[in-house]
Amino acid sequence: MAAEDARSTRVDLLRHGQPEGGQLYRGHRDDPLSHLGWEQMRAATGADEAWDMVITSPLLRCRAFAQALADERGLPLHVEAAFKEISFGRWEGLKTEEILARDGDRLAAFWSDGDRYPPPGGERLSAFHARVREGWLRWRAALGGQRVLVVTHGGVIRMLVACVLDVPPARVMAGLHVPYACRSRIRLDHTEHGLLSCLMAHGVPD
Repeated sequence: MAAEDARSTRVDLLRHGQPEGGQLYRGHRDDPLSHLGWEQMRAATGADEAWDMVITSPLLRCRAFAQALADERGLPLHVEAAFKEISFGRWEGLKTEEILARDGDRLAAFWSDGDRYPPPGGERLSAFHARVREGWLRWRAALGGQRVLVVTHGGVIRMLVACVLDVPPARVMAGLHVPYACRSRIRLDHTEHGLLSCLMAHGVPD
C-alpha cells in the first residue's frame, strides 16, 4: 500500500443476502442463507475486489459467507458479537403482515421511536446503538490504513451509518433502506486535525 494511502481506511459494509424462509422479522433468529442469498452475496463481492480482512456478525446468514470468502481469498476473519442484529423479541420469525394483524400500533411506534417502544421482549434502540457503536469504535481504532469488509445486518449498517454521520439512531433506522446484499462504503482519514469519517457510497456494488 502506498504511503499516501496509509492514513486512509476503507470499510465496506455488506448486508447478508436472502435467508431461508424469506422476508421475516429476523433479528437473533439464526437462519442460514438461501441459495438465492448465496448468489446475491457472490454478485456483491466481485473477484477483482481486494480487502485485507473480513469482520462478520456471528449469525449464520453472515458468518457462513464471510468464512467462505475469507477462506477463498486467504484473508483473516474476525467474528464480532457487537455486530449482531437487533433482537425483535416476540416478533422474531413473523412476517410484517402477521405483526400488523396482531400488533400494528406497536410496530408503527417501534419504527417511529424504537427506544420508547421496543419490540415486545426485544432490544431497545438505544441499547442496540450503544452495542454497535462500542464495537465500531474498537475496530475503528485498530484498522488504520486497511481495506475491510464487514458482513452484517440491515439494522447494524443503519447504526454504523448513524455513527459516521452523527445523526440520531431512530432517524436512520426508519429512514435508510438497506436491501439484501446492499453495499455501503465508509472512508476514514487520519489527519493532523483528527479522524475524519465519511459515507462514500450506499446501495451500489462499487
